[in-house]
Amino acid sequence: MFRPTRRIASAAPRAAIASILVASLALISGAGTSMAETFAYIGNADSNDISVFKMTEGGEMTPVQTAAFKGVEKPGSSTPLAITPDRRVLIVGVRSQPYLAVSFAIDPKTGQLSHIGNGPLADSMANIASDHSGKFLFSASYGGNKVAVNPLLANGVVGEPKQVIPTGLNAHAFLPSPNNHFVFATNLGSDQVLSFAFDATSGTLAPSDPPAIKVPEKSGPRHFVFHPSGKFVYLVHELNGDVAAFSYEARNGAWSEIQRTTALPEGFNGKPWAADIHITPDGRFLYASERTTNTLTAYKVDAASGKLTTIGSVPTEKQPRGFNIDPTGRYLAAVGELSDSMTVYAIDQTSGALSRLKAYPTGKKPNWVEFLSLP
Repeated sequence: MFRPTRRIASAAPRAAIASILVASLALISGAGTSMAETFAYIGNADSNDISVFKMTEGGEMTPVQTAAFKGVEKPGSSTPLAITPDRRVLIVGVRSQPYLAVSFAIDPKTGQLSHIGNGPLADSMANIASDHSGKFLFSASYGGNKVAVNPLLANGVVGEPKQVIPTGLNAHAFLPSPNNHFVFATNLGSDQVLSFAFDATSGTLAPSDPPAIKVPEKSGPRHFVFHPSGKFVYLVHELNGDVAAFSYEARNGAWSEIQRTTALPEGFNGKPWAADIHITPDGRFLYASERTTNTLTAYKVDAASGKLTTIGSVPTEKQPRGFNIDPTGRYLAAVGELSDSMTVYAIDQTSGALSRLKAYPTGKKPNWVEFLSLP
């Protein structure tokens, strides 16, 4: 909201005061019409649909649409989502046969989805992601032990696989580096992260040197996220609940571990089952989800060293496979595969602590959250 920066002198003519007030009102009105609208998209595996919510500045969610996957009959184990860099298309990975990438156009005013078409995936893909040019789609198959690259056609539909590469056991996440020069694939069952050089012109991958980053045995590297500065990367391990921080070298794609901490709440005494990890857009706070305890753990990120300080854990939805942070960095939304609902939290902008706001029903077995702001 527009606020005058100083008092108007009492001797100012009334006409001048009126002129200033009119200008102020115009600015207020203009701000209201030009503010970005924020939407949340929830992938629901068992109901084969996407729950679309509109979010207010105060973090309140309003359901606006339930979009079904056309041409899909059977539910899959999860429903990965990806939004293209131009914010025009949402792509859904279907994990039941036939394996499809379902593309939806995003209405720039309402955020609602309209089906464009379906394209083929090389297998049941646990993760899909666009490269930063928006011309290619990366995907990783947990059960098929492979990664793939598909072209993205001009209309947003996914084309035939261009390259399919065998990996170690249980490929899970497959994401590009911030500069789009490298792509990394976690192999949860082989305790490694594969590194590929990426030619963004041809859309082809080649093994880097070295071709893999090893992590501790039986740790189960799952999801990872880059710091907005591009200097660090954070990796959550499913099988031991570790969260590892690495320094990152953009020139050659090298990862060097600098710290290892945990996503498990204090006093935990069971079998870890960590899931997702995300960082705020300003890079100050990091969050990880853990499914055995149904918790979210928060960390403060040191901007200089990249190291983490644990803030604490909060209870969340049952089996929180997926969550995400809105583009302003003020809110976090987590979904529960076994609760069929989403809880929204406010992120304290000083401490990074989470405060629960409200829960909302979703489709069945929600497991993926994507946020999008539209002007």
